[in-house]
Amino acid sequence: MLDQRNHQGKFAEDYVRVLASAAGLLVYQDDLDHDGIDLGFRYPARTGHISSPAIEVQIKSWSAPRSKGAALHYCGLNEVQYNKLVDGPFLVPRYLFLVVVPQESDRYARVETDGLTLSRLCYYRGFEDDRPVPAPSAARKVPLQVPLGNVLTVRALRELVGAPAGPSDR
Repeated sequence: MLDQRNHQGKFAEDYVRVLASAAGLLVYQDDLDHDGIDLGFRYPARTGHISSPAIEVQIKSWSAPRSKGAALHYCGLNEVQYNKLVDGPFLVPRYLFLVVVPQESDRYARVETDGLTLSRLCYYRGFEDDRPVPAPSAARKVPLQVPLGNVLTVRALRELVGAPAGPSDR
């Protein structure tokens, strides 16, 4: 059995993979996490003037969320990790996906008569207007606000990637 930290992280990645599958997107992963990217998502067709639009994400899991007002207050990225998401320009947009999970792993998923339920939610945050930290340190954390309204759904994931709306989105 996985230790709690790895189990939580694996569940978070799998949670996002399920949403991507439901959205009809391809999921890709670099052979080495050297660039701060855990997964990429691509729409496997042309949309408008762009062929195969994509995004890249770093996925973090969090079992003790803190919120104030309309945002989660997350302090789990160090300055080096943060800069890998911010210090572009990037050809493919980058996001942080923050999966809030139950503290007990036996509550990650429930099977009920009408189907499978994955517990808690995933939130996303972009970095378009953020500036990199000069002289970043892996020992210092960057406080981030993640809007509670930025819930990652099938529709939201399609929109982030630039894919056309699905049949149920119209």
